[in-house]
Amino acid sequence: MRHFSVIQTSIIAALLSVLRWTAFLLPMAACVGTLCAVFLWALDHVTEYRFTHPGLLWFLPLAGVAVGLAYHWFGRSAEGGNNLIVDQIHEPGGGVPLRMAPLVLVATVVSHLFGASVGREGTAVQIGGSIASGFARLFRLDDNAVRIILMAGIAAGFGAVFGTPVAGAVFAMEVLSIGRIDYRALVPVAAASITADMVCHAWGIHHVPYKVAFAGSPDLFGETFHTNPLLLLKVGMASVCFGLASLLFAESVHRLSPIFRRLCPVPWLRPAIGGILTILLVFIVGTRDYLGLGVIAATPDGASIMNFFHSGDYTWSWLWKLVFTVAALSTGFKGGEVTPLFFIGAGLGHTLSTVLGLPTDLLAAVGFVAVFAGAANTPLACTFMGVELFGATNVIYIATGCFIAYLCSGHSGIYLSQRISVPKTAHPHITAGMALRQARALIGQSAPHTNEQPSSDTPTRTGA
Repeated sequence: MRHFSVIQTSIIAALLSVLRWTAFLLPMAACVGTLCAVFLWALDHVTEYRFTHPGLLWFLPLAGVAVGLAYHWFGRSAEGGNNLIVDQIHEPGGGVPLRMAPLVLVATVVSHLFGASVGREGTAVQIGGSIASGFARLFRLDDNAVRIILMAGIAAGFGAVFGTPVAGAVFAMEVLSIGRIDYRALVPVAAASITADMVCHAWGIHHVPYKVAFAGSPDLFGETFHTNPLLLLKVGMASVCFGLASLLFAESVHRLSPIFRRLCPVPWLRPAIGGILTILLVFIVGTRDYLGLGVIAATPDGASIMNFFHSGDYTWSWLWKLVFTVAALSTGFKGGEVTPLFFIGAGLGHTLSTVLGLPTDLLAAVGFVAVFAGAANTPLACTFMGVELFGATNVIYIATGCFIAYLCSGHSGIYLSQRISVPKTAHPHITAGMALRQARALIGQSAPHTNEQPSSDTPTRTGA
């Protein structure tokens, strides 16, 4: 009887814990999903408006200053962005301010309206972290529970904004520490990501469908098989380039940000430099294809993520998008890095497919997720994202791209608050638990200040 009583008590305690978590986890995820729906709806409308009113680009420097002033007056710790959230998960302290959600949402929409080359992931992650932190304060959660709900907030924002709930859950756990995943929060983050995605969809938000026609090659017996050795080798070669592109992007932002800080010590004026540079770049390149998200172009044959899955001449589009995005993020524009990274990866994949003789849509899909995997140090999450976006048929190639790009991107990345649990390569001074910003300093790179935000979304920049 005593044994039965112990079991009964354990069951009741577990049920109460589930009910307690459900009471604040699902409403939190629903709030994040709703705000992500508002955000995506606004992005669609401002992008369409910018396409039909190209003269808005001239006001980009003023828009940047307005956003800079808003953060100067009201932002305070919210300026920390994604890195602040990651830091709070590792070492709960002051929390993530609730004002971060409306600030970053409005700032990102303004950035896109006037043509800044930024993303949306950082915005979604910061919305999720801000709302989750607010719920943590409301329910007076302890430090361990705060860590879990902040991870759930990241998962909710990421899963909803991209329509990839499984990748959102894995990303929230994987982005914290390089080389190790803590699965203790698996159920809460999965529940939050799935709920937020469902709520976002329920509001009528639909994500762009990507289609990869390639479905395997015939083997020696004439049957279609999911892996071709020569094709896999070529994908591996391209993936080295994807990893190096990740490294180039992250280091460009981290190295240029301090330079712009020295050139313009007034933070709220700094985005004006990025706005002016963007206008100059448009005149140099002769196209506006590299403004905004870049998912679709203003013209049918313009450089865009969607068009990279088809034939066309987009040889250097990936590099121009990198230049445009670095100019915006390193001067303080809000919006994030991830969608620009998708553009860079898909564009580079399109270019390399011609060089290596690979199916264009396949390598564009691999590059799409692999460059992000290298920049964010999240190869598993990006593999799941590839499956959710492109289907499981080519998962071997997708995983190969993500894993190799992750290894080739070195000890760098867009989130400097990440901890290194398992170093990618042996280094006498890099130890477990070290923040990525410290590792960059030790391997001879000029690391930015510890409060720097690489984005979102990137200052931490906001979303893709």
